[in-house]
Amino acid sequence: MNHTEVGMKFIVAVLLAMLLGPVAAMDLQVEGKTALVTGSTSNIGYAIAKALLNEGATVIVNGRSQASVDEAIEKLREETGHTAQGFAGDMTSVVAAQRLAETYPSVDILINNVGGASFVPFMESTDADWIESFEFNVMTGVRLSRLYLPYMQQQDWGRIIFISSESALQIPVEFIHYGVAKAAQIAAARGLAELVAGSGITVNSVLPGPTRERGAELSPAMAERFGAKTFEEFEQRFIRDFRPTSLIKRFAEPDEVAALVTYLSSPLASATTGAALRVDGGVVKSAF
Repeated sequence: MNHTEVGMKFIVAVLLAMLLGPVAAMDLQVEGKTALVTGSTSNIGYAIAKALLNEGATVIVNGRSQASVDEAIEKLREETGHTAQGFAGDMTSVVAAQRLAETYPSVDILINNVGGASFVPFMESTDADWIESFEFNVMTGVRLSRLYLPYMQQQDWGRIIFISSESALQIPVEFIHYGVAKAAQIAAARGLAELVAGSGITVNSVLPGPTRERGAELSPAMAERFGAKTFEEFEQRFIRDFRPTSLIKRFAEPDEVAALVTYLSSPLASATTGAALRVDGGVVKSAF
């Protein structure tokens, strides 16, 4: 091919781009859907709420206090131009969960994100630590799934997603009780997927790896445990000492987790159900 032919091809490509315009962004088809994201005033939950708002979904933000919910809604409005709904309530409370379902009875997409961990060595952990971890990470999602599944079955469409953790597959010695609870989330999601087999409802779990928290600060306990002076130094040492199999060698950003969750929330993910999908930075040393 001579220089003239190359030049002509370039000119044609430019003209086509001018005529056709930029390639349209993928439409995840969640506009008109209502999504509830528990624990969504910060971090992964907030990022999921933001991503779903940007895709046109109606989003219900949840946090324990009205102040945190109001702050998150205002921040989301500034960042997306869209106004989210809100509900303040502790999802470990049966009464609060029931009140949430009464306030917002029609939820198409349920993101069971609320949960957490505490560094308690096994021999120092108490029965209360284990029960609290199971209540916080597992029963919150089970309870809300029970409340919202009938509506999804009536519509013959719905999405339920449990935000689990890579700790469910590689139980961490630093908090075994947390890993066990996260493994139970995967089991719950698979069981629910079996329950709604053959319908328009999908149920999955998402397994993030270590993820950076917005505004996180280095606590005295963390500084002492990891010999770190800054939060960034803590992250580096945590990856080195506790998650050495990480392939990205860093904490993930909440938006990176939210991208996968948002796709799974959409009609485009209709053939993905009963799955445990990893966005763990390669921490789990398995190709499967």
